[in-house]
Amino acid sequence: MPASSPKIIAVVSQKGGSGKTTLALHLATCAAYAKQQTCVIDTDPQATAAAWGDWRGDFLPAVVTSPPARLARTIDNAAKQGMELVVIDTPPHAEAAMREAIKVANLVLIPTRPRAFDLHALEGIVDLVNYTGTPASVVLNGVPAGATRMVEDAKAAARNLGLDTCPITFGDRAAFHRSSAKGEVAGEIKPGGKAAKEVEALWKWVKKALP
Repeated sequence: MPASSPKIIAVVSQKGGSGKTTLALHLATCAAYAKQQTCVIDTDPQATAAAWGDWRGDFLPAVVTSPPARLARTIDNAAKQGMELVVIDTPPHAEAAMREAIKVANLVLIPTRPRAFDLHALEGIVDLVNYTGTPASVVLNGVPAGATRMVEDAKAAARNLGLDTCPITFGDRAAFHRSSAKGEVAGEIKPGGKAAKEVEALWKWVKKALP
């Protein structure tokens, strides 16, 4: 029998430091804890997600690397291995890589910090998303405490570009930085912490948003 196709989430951003890898790894780990066969495909030449996978060792999710030109083949291989969810981590400033990821995705997540320069970088993604018609949402990341006005302004900026915004935001949490350096996720180093709760809420939202 042919392998069934996994659900695919593409995490994309034109801006470096937007939190793509953190978002991808945390979502994939949530899926793995939920007993879904899950892998992260790292298309970034810097291979940050792959390094995290090396530090993590044999604990799930699996992390594989792939150049954008071989992304479809890598996804086919993941399907043959029984993967139910694939999360694609993409490099910044790489339109070809983003295009390939968006093309195959069921859902596109666009992490951004709620600052003017970061929000400006969203413009480069709008045409790619519109061309494929793939459902997409901006995920506000690194939000300072009490920055309600900043969040509303960022949502308005995204809306003006025709982009939806995820209702779940990520605060500027030390747990995200600390966990990544250990091959872990925020909920593993600080269960019940604010970062862990944000990730859990985002995962619940993503499960409903996946078509």
